[in-house]
Amino acid sequence: MSNPASGDSSNAKMERMRAQPPRGMRDLLPDEVALRDWATNVIIETYKTFGFTRIETPAVESIELLKRGEGGENLSLIYEILKRGEKLEKALADTSSGGVDKDALSDLGLRFDLTVPLARFYGNNNANIPNPFKSIQVGSVWRAESPQAGRFRQFTQCDIDIIGVKSNFAELDLLQATASALSKLGFDKFIIRINDRRILSELALHCQFDPTRLDSVFIAVDKLDKIGLDGIAQELRNGGHDPAAVDKLVELFKPIQPLINDTTLSGSNQFNRIAETLPKFASNEAVEELKQLIEAIDSGVDGKFTLAFDPTLVRGMGYYTGPIFEVGVPGLPYSVAGGGRYDKMIEKFVGREVPACGFSIGFERIIGVMQERGFKPPTASQKIAFIYDPGRDTLKDVFKGQNSLRKDGVTVSLVPKKKELKKQIDQLGEQGFTSFVVFKGDPDNLEIKTL
Repeated sequence: MSNPASGDSSNAKMERMRAQPPRGMRDLLPDEVALRDWATNVIIETYKTFGFTRIETPAVESIELLKRGEGGENLSLIYEILKRGEKLEKALADTSSGGVDKDALSDLGLRFDLTVPLARFYGNNNANIPNPFKSIQVGSVWRAESPQAGRFRQFTQCDIDIIGVKSNFAELDLLQATASALSKLGFDKFIIRINDRRILSELALHCQFDPTRLDSVFIAVDKLDKIGLDGIAQELRNGGHDPAAVDKLVELFKPIQPLINDTTLSGSNQFNRIAETLPKFASNEAVEELKQLIEAIDSGVDGKFTLAFDPTLVRGMGYYTGPIFEVGVPGLPYSVAGGGRYDKMIEKFVGREVPACGFSIGFERIIGVMQERGFKPPTASQKIAFIYDPGRDTLKDVFKGQNSLRKDGVTVSLVPKKKELKKQIDQLGEQGFTSFVVFKGDPDNLEIKTL
């Protein structure tokens, strides 16, 4: 008679766990990681030549910090972290408001960008860092978005920020550094679009929109390149804005729209042409600062990129207070970098106004473009596959042999020999190896062959 237990054991199949990562998250294969490492190094080293220095902030911040109202639409995309132990039990048990207060269940969250954590960082460390302070941050951020092509829930941002400089010299520094980094990554003929939140606000007020609802006006205007002027007008009317104000905005933007897209004009000429069509109501300080910045950059562009004044540029974050900018690449329907000035954010941590501005490269987007273009990062060193026979060769001999090949800049990887050696050698080139050694037991007699 068979043993039932043993019979059940032999027939039972182990349930396989799901191998795919969560939606919106990715596994990165070696080739992509190599490209990302190379690109990251190029960006960081370029930024260092402009005097920026690296810092790091935690992936987790207090929920109070993350939800304080300056993250725009990202406030609804925060990954919140539940309280733990007794704190969670207490929050679940408190039904005094008629049910469990969901806002009381979490006390931490994953950062959705690197700018809000930087403001907290400065508040905590300003006594121990230079003034002004020029920082580099490279790290993952998380947003609970609907996953789609090119959009992920975890992604990398590359930020540079200048804290403590009120003048437009800071914007000049940021624009130069970012343009230089993109150029070294192989991007050319890109367009840097620039605007100022103060000009944008005065445009809306000139059209007599409700001053308390300017954010919703900006959100609609930011969609100009996607839905056109008619689409913006319809969205604003549907949103309950004064039809007369909407009509005035459309008439204001109609003559400048072709000038925004005219790539034959230099930044300075385009700025002057657009300024001529606008009524004389914008802040003199904002207009003059922007004009100076555009003229300065125009003088050193050398055909590598184009600067364009775009009074319809908004950017979604609620913390911007002055100049804002985005970088577009011909043929791409999205920007690859963006930033702006946020002079009011740090004040809440230090009790005084601290000028600040920053620029962020959309790392995932530029990596995607480089992959589509078939870009391969340059390999500066020799990479040798040391093929050994695990059934024959001794640890001592293999150690001595591969160690004799290790020199400055040379990579040596131990690779166990397979039955089909020729096929294995053919595959080494695809894995990034430049040469190989088939070890024959003598560590003092090695023959390096090029792939």
